[in-house]
Amino acid sequence: MRTDNRKVKNTVVSIYFILIVFGILMITVFKSLDFFVDSTFFIILGLFIVLVLFHSVAGYFEYDSDGAKIIILNKGLILTEYINYREKKIEIARHELLGFKINNYLLYKSLVILYKTYDGSKVKARFNVTLLKPKKLKYVKQSLSKNVKANRKLK
Repeated sequence: MRTDNRKVKNTVVSIYFILIVFGILMITVFKSLDFFVDSTFFIILGLFIVLVLFHSVAGYFEYDSDGAKIIILNKGLILTEYINYREKKIEIARHELLGFKINNYLLYKSLVILYKTYDGSKVKARFNVTLLKPKKLKYVKQSLSKNVKANRKLK
């Protein structure tokens, strides 16, 4: 099974643009009208925090389990063609998958994969699945469950 969240990219870019334009507009309006003089810093700080939170949540996710290996990829959505700054990728054989868990926090969802390496040690890998649609997340969960169940029968 192969799935990703590439359709969200246009929405994310639009939200970035709106937040930045709104911030610039607020700065110019507040300075010219002397409106909210005392709290201008806090309003801009709040907008900056929202932008940082959105940046941490916005990410591209790709899952591919069609071949002999399971490939999971996470990377940023902005400037990824030029700067590969947040890429995380694992390729594991199907028989090396030990388990998985989906953590659902208030504003963030993560997929934690537990697998064993060639030397027998166990490794956890965490991936951002916040912007993955619930239906696609269900498909990823079914695929991983199927692989874990098959691996438990082999033991």
